[in-house]
Amino acid sequence: MNQPQVHATALIGNGVTLGTGVRVNAFVNLYGCQVGDDCMIGTFVEIQSDVKLGARCRIQSHSFICSGVTLEEEVFVGHGVMFINDRHPSVQGALRRNWTLSPVLVGAGASIGSGAVIMGGVTIGKGAVIGAGAVVCKDVPDGATVAGVPARTLARS
Repeated sequence: MNQPQVHATALIGNGVTLGTGVRVNAFVNLYGCQVGDDCMIGTFVEIQSDVKLGARCRIQSHSFICSGVTLEEEVFVGHGVMFINDRHPSVQGALRRNWTLSPVLVGAGASIGSGAVIMGGVTIGKGAVIGAGAVVCKDVPDGATVAGVPARTLARS
């Protein structure tokens, strides 16, 4: 078996499972997540609890993947991508004490460009392409290419 390679500066919290052949780079924080076989996690990435990464995903540096996100196999996440799991974090300026987790599903083979923001509660279809800097506020169909703020469909395969 090909053992995971974890940089000495990475913080691997309780409940983390790493598949075979996983590479975790410097200054990564992982908490209670599942990382599939042959994934690569770049420098300065944080992945929170209840996140599932399928096999052969690639997470580039400075990305944040919050609780409730599932990436199917072979998903690419560019530099500085931000996932959000709460569509309504405050009410009239006050922090909400009881909020509902809004899960995100990213289909197999999807690619998310650098600096994109993925709002809670959306599904990104298989093979979809998210342009750099896009803000994804609604579901993206399989094979679609979206870009912009808010993200709009540019093409479908």
